[in-house]
Amino acid sequence: MNSFDLTVALPTEDRRRAYAFAQAMGFETPGGLAEDGVPEPLQVVVNDGARVMYIPTGGFGWVTADHDTAAAGTSECLLSIAVGSARAVDDLVRTAEEAGARIAMAPVQREWGYIGTFADPDGHLWEVVHAAG
Repeated sequence: MNSFDLTVALPTEDRRRAYAFAQAMGFETPGGLAEDGVPEPLQVVVNDGARVMYIPTGGFGWVTADHDTAAAGTSECLLSIAVGSARAVDDLVRTAEEAGARIAMAPVQREWGYIGTFADPDGHLWEVVHAAG
């Protein structure tokens, strides 16, 4: 089976806001700083093989080959982060809220695991889950 590093590109209306949110979440944001004081490109390291790259909304067309993107307030994807405990779900969701996220679903126990969901400042949904079992 092939194994690849994954970068998910998401549009942002405000690079500084996205950067501040990533920093408050404790994510590494490598790279040299551009004139606006934000790394260029703005990459958020989720783990060794996964990154999120925030691209300014006005320049997102060069990445998507001019395909339409979801309108503000709609979601085309859900970023899911697996953590090691229910407490880690609670902690990460709380940290996100303190960093400016909107809680989309407060942490709750489901049959298959403990889960909470938040929307980052650009409205992108992040799910934090601890699988049952």
